[in-house]
Amino acid sequence: MREPKGLTIQLESGATVSARHYTSSAASSLGSTLILAHGAGAGQTHPWMVARASALAARGLDVVTFNFPYMERRRRAPDSAAVLIACYAAVLTKVAAGTDGRVLVGGKSMGGRIATELGAARPDENRLSGIVLLGYPLHPPGRPQQLRSAHLPSVRRPMLFVQGTRDSFGTPSELQAELDRLAVSTTIHAVDDGDHSLIVKRGGRPQELVFDEVYEVILRWIAAL
Repeated sequence: MREPKGLTIQLESGATVSARHYTSSAASSLGSTLILAHGAGAGQTHPWMVARASALAARGLDVVTFNFPYMERRRRAPDSAAVLIACYAAVLTKVAAGTDGRVLVGGKSMGGRIATELGAARPDENRLSGIVLLGYPLHPPGRPQQLRSAHLPSVRRPMLFVQGTRDSFGTPSELQAELDRLAVSTTIHAVDDGDHSLIVKRGGRPQELVFDEVYEVILRWIAAL
């Protein structure tokens, strides 16, 4: 595995956050970069994030991960939505300035939601080609009436949702009901028996094969944009 390159992102507030650039090899590069934001409870160095970023880079997709301000400062509670979105916007600006290729945003759980919030807040952002969501948090567990989808109609870029069928934050069928009302192109890839982290129950398909399929879905979707 290639070691990622460390980056520092300057925020409008004057603070900085750390980021990592997982580069693909020149031979296999797709010429695209995915910014992958972490979930609420674990930062960019969590094994789940490192494994996903490394595997996608090995398959030809450059990946940039970063910490939101609260995670950078080792605080437990996430920042306000405005702070999270502003941080993501700063990362997008930094990444887009360093490449002529396509740039996509996305993330795991909360990180993905903030990516869509960014897309909704900046519908005419020409540096943004698409959004990749891994376990979108459609609603809190056990509270399906508290939907986090009101902003999605304002998104103007294609979105790929990779969602486990056992995801307590929203199943693929629950998600589809919300996406059907959108004008923008959306794709759902359902991970059979997968939970919020796309982990399947023991005794079923090997987890490695499950993630291999997820990687291929992401790469094919990006290539078709």
